[in-house]
Amino acid sequence: MQTILLQAGQDGGILPQLLMFGAIILVFYFFMIRPQQKKMRDQKKFREELTKGMNIVTIGGLHGKLVSLDDDTITLEVDKGVRLTFDKTAVSMEATARVNQQPKS
Repeated sequence: MQTILLQAGQDGGILPQLLMFGAIILVFYFFMIRPQQKKMRDQKKFREELTKGMNIVTIGGLHGKLVSLDDDTITLEVDKGVRLTFDKTAVSMEATARVNQQPKS
């Protein structure tokens, strides 16, 4: 019985193995790579659409109001008169979007 199974596995050739490998690559692409690329595109688009007065959250979790905007940097007002300068890539999301994402009790 064991020799029959071994012989059947060897007669299949390389084609089924290549098809299985190709299927694994496709699944990996559609479930891992493609969603990550979409997320990066959306994040880049959001950073390009930043405007003064928006309430935003940085990737470090700091909430503030956008008071100044340059090519590569932004300035947030986090408290009365306290202004911090960040790189544009440090912006995570709009603060109002974060409130809308919280589950309702």
